[in-house]
Amino acid sequence: MSPTYYEDVSPSTRTLAPRAWYAVSDAKRLPLNGVWAFRLSSTADSFGTEFTEDGYDSAGWDEITVPGHWVLQGHGAPAYTNVRYPFPVDPPRVPDENPTGDHRCVFDLPADWPGGGETVLRFDGVESCARVWLNGQELGTFQGSRLPHEFGVTSALRPGRNVLAVRVHQWSAGSYLEDQDMWWLPGIFRDVTLLHRPEGSVDDYTVHSSYDHTSGEGTLRVDCRPQGRVTVPELGIDAATGESVTLPVEPWTAETPRLYDALLTTAGETVPFRIGFRTVLIEDGQLKVNGKRILFRGVNRHEFHPEHGRALDEATMRLDVQLMKRHNINAVRTSHCPPHPAFLDLCDEFGLWVVDECDLETHGFSELGWQGNPVDDERWTPALRDRAERMVERDKNHPSVVIWSLGNECGSGAGLSAMSRWIRERDPSRPVHYENDQKCPDSDLYSRMYASHDEVELIGQRKEPPLEDAAADARRRALPFVLCEYAHAMGNGPGGLSEYQRLFETYERCQGGFVWEWIDHGLLRHTDDGRAYFAYGGDFGEEVHDGNFVCDGLLLPDRTPSPGLTEFAKVIEPVRIEPGSPGSHGSSATVLVRNLYDFAGLSHLDFEWSCQVQGETVAGGPLAVPPLRPGESAAVPLPPAPGSAGSERTAHADARTAPQPGGGPSRSGETLWTVRAVLARDSPWAAKGHTVAWGQLSGAPAPAGGRPGLRGATGPARHEGESITLGPAVFDAASGVLTRLGPLALTGPRLDVWRAPTDNDNGAPWQPETRNGPLWRRHGLHRMRHRTDTVAAGADGLLVRTRVAPAGTGLGLRTAYRWSTSGGRLRLAVTVEPEGGWDFPLPRLGVRLGVPAALGDVTWYGGGPGEAYPDTRAASMTGLWHSTVDNMQTPYVRPQENGARADVRWAELRDTSDASGGTGPHGPGLRIEADTHRFWLTARRWTSEELDAAEHTTDLVAGETVWVNLDHAQHGIGSQSCGPGVLPAHQLTVAPAEFALVFSIPD
Repeated sequence: MSPTYYEDVSPSTRTLAPRAWYAVSDAKRLPLNGVWAFRLSSTADSFGTEFTEDGYDSAGWDEITVPGHWVLQGHGAPAYTNVRYPFPVDPPRVPDENPTGDHRCVFDLPADWPGGGETVLRFDGVESCARVWLNGQELGTFQGSRLPHEFGVTSALRPGRNVLAVRVHQWSAGSYLEDQDMWWLPGIFRDVTLLHRPEGSVDDYTVHSSYDHTSGEGTLRVDCRPQGRVTVPELGIDAATGESVTLPVEPWTAETPRLYDALLTTAGETVPFRIGFRTVLIEDGQLKVNGKRILFRGVNRHEFHPEHGRALDEATMRLDVQLMKRHNINAVRTSHCPPHPAFLDLCDEFGLWVVDECDLETHGFSELGWQGNPVDDERWTPALRDRAERMVERDKNHPSVVIWSLGNECGSGAGLSAMSRWIRERDPSRPVHYENDQKCPDSDLYSRMYASHDEVELIGQRKEPPLEDAAADARRRALPFVLCEYAHAMGNGPGGLSEYQRLFETYERCQGGFVWEWIDHGLLRHTDDGRAYFAYGGDFGEEVHDGNFVCDGLLLPDRTPSPGLTEFAKVIEPVRIEPGSPGSHGSSATVLVRNLYDFAGLSHLDFEWSCQVQGETVAGGPLAVPPLRPGESAAVPLPPAPGSAGSERTAHADARTAPQPGGGPSRSGETLWTVRAVLARDSPWAAKGHTVAWGQLSGAPAPAGGRPGLRGATGPARHEGESITLGPAVFDAASGVLTRLGPLALTGPRLDVWRAPTDNDNGAPWQPETRNGPLWRRHGLHRMRHRTDTVAAGADGLLVRTRVAPAGTGLGLRTAYRWSTSGGRLRLAVTVEPEGGWDFPLPRLGVRLGVPAALGDVTWYGGGPGEAYPDTRAASMTGLWHSTVDNMQTPYVRPQENGARADVRWAELRDTSDASGGTGPHGPGLRIEADTHRFWLTARRWTSEELDAAEHTTDLVAGETVWVNLDHAQHGIGSQSCGPGVLPAHQLTVAPAEFALVFSIPD
């Protein structure tokens, strides 16, 4: 029995040859997007084809928006898998349970539609197989979801009323080639357009626009069927197609995206297009553009919207590009399929290096030892070639596209080689990328995913372990290296970005990488009572799914930048601002400014300095930085510190006597310089003044806690019934736990080592021996018990000795709390001595304190404004910050540890509500100061245990307490949800520890 069309490995029937995409010409076009009639069946053959006829009555059908996915419009449900196919693996067969959507669009052909020439019907994206009719005439079928397909419809089209009918099957032979890590979302999700092709119109065209960096000249040749002319008014070009023109030009790069407007004119059509002159080649083992090595500061980007799936409008695409540019990202890999072509127009315009990836992944065959893998089965080679051709022909004229990628995670096979050969012959001007075959037979780059820092360093040194095949090994060692995926941005993280970036900047072979990935793919849903949350795998009743692994982006689903994106932006800054030489009294310190751009100077930036004392800005102004070419640096003197000899007074008081926030006494304090590089003028992606880079350096230091500690102070502790009093504090006499400070009721503080494991703590299932989250649970750190051994009240304060330990083990932490008081302030000194064989790190080490829920306003001096952890703290700027407890939370799609602020010197929690609903101090607050070491501050309205138990943000319900963690140390974050774990330098090794805090009621 011959296969049905949706189980046929042939890619299409009766579709036109692929060609270049362009959005505008003077030829007529009719968008068919809008509301279509729709019905869904559970199998591929539940209904006949009567619905394709003109007289068919579809009055009982539903309506659906095209572009769109039917599973996001109330018909069926989405499903998420990462690797496994959600249907039996029996290529090319698919199950009888094959959701099938019939679509029907009735449209009127405009009365002025030209009568001559031809008319073409174009589909820019349909998942996963379509059969098409126009006015009852079958046009053909196609597969290849994220690729364009066109039909000639001249004979079927008629004046006036027309009926377009499309049957779309969720599963097809093509589904075996589309096992990408994303939601399965069937439907017509990109534009449908009717195009008039006049006699003599542009059948296809190819722009060749190279740049010679030695002469500064560009060479332009436009090949076209049929012949025509090319004009570029700005360059004075008026040439026949096929003719080469060489002349001085400004080159296109991602940093300087210079485009020239041009017109292509044939006998029947005029097409406007844009030209970017640039040359891409691999030379001396490096990937170069316009003769220079480039460094990818990139991200992987799936197309996604939390309500519309892969049906993106131009405004959303534009926002993506603007957000990338605002966060110093210069490259995007279109994982794992070609994007909407309009996205590439935006990359040309704004400036992004693009790795354009084919619509191909067969990852699910890894579960079968790659047996039956289509890329190594010659029956599938025509379909693979077809996908490569449709991508290259569609996108070939974009200067932003600098690399073609064959696909993702397909193992190895002859089909990939066939694709690579065709691409290299068709377009020798760009290298070809493929990661999954470590011998790199089909790739011009050595590409890896999630290689550890140590391995990247070996690769940078060209000392990686050799391949068995000496010739293949020698070839690979000569290739430039990229991490096509690294730094898995799932939940809280990724950690270790700074260390990766140092390797990229140290070894010329290491040319950067692409963080996985751009955005969390959480689908917007609401609880029964109307509260919004984002759903992930398993939330739609899927039999096979991979949970929240679909939420691993630098943006939250609503496109709010995560702390991970803020961190990445800081790590990859194109201008490095670092401390130079320190200044002595009366002399200026210097700041070292380095231009890390590959092509651009710094003329588009202004530099500003400011001086802060205890977080208060006391002086500032412009900073003169000399012109620096790419790679150059300069030591720039800063103005003298305010108050020093030779300095000019500002409108502020002497920096050394700046007033304290909260009404405290004037005092000397820590002095810091902050230098920023900001946009000197408005750009298409950010306004003037947008910060591109920043750095801080120390001036006059101060004690870690600001005011002197209480180590020499004494005050008697007295028993009063079931309580003990010590100055303004009241303790439970039995447990020694603090219950009140002045008028403020408190719970704790007590030693705390638990955090709600992050996705990176939980790790990937294929790393069972090194995942910290399961290890911590196995040892019971989520249910630590506290035993009070002694409570000793004396003339010099209160000493409480305890043992904190998990059930079922011999592990323990001997903990002593030493309390003293003076002048209304209460000092806590904590010592921790581990017992037993602690051969794994702790999540955190500090104390947890409960304060009344009304204390929801937080001011702190330390790192901010956002969260930070030991290996995600590059973006933490020392300053005086203010927030609410609610705004200190990061709403990760799956709740987990979040919200810590680093290097805190002091913090105040206050009640800012009053009876009239306004704001202002109301009731007692709490001030906490570091006395021996700076601390990590976390404040939330639920416990770590409640955070751990939550599956979605709507599971978190505020209680009557704000829980404050004051941590001496934190374990790092790492990237082990898919990549390497926490580097040794950022691990919280169990060891004896001492730290001290001072508590008081602020004025």
